[in-house]
Amino acid sequence: MHLIASTTTAKGLKVNCRLDHATGRKITEEEMTTINIEPSRFHGEWNYVIHPH
Repeated sequence: MHLIASTTTAKGLKVNCRLDHATGRKITEEEMTTINIEPSRFHGEWNYVIHPH
C-alpha cells in the first residue's frame, strides 16, 4: 500500500489509498467470480484492471 500511496506523475496525478477491509481476509471463489478483473499480459497475477460492472 505504501507504493501506491506515494505514486505521483509529471502531470500532477496524486493517488490516495486506504485499507477498508480486514487484512488477511480471503475472498471465496463465489465472491471472486463477481469481480470484473482483466489480467495484464505482463504478469497478470500481479497486474490487472478491475472494471466496473
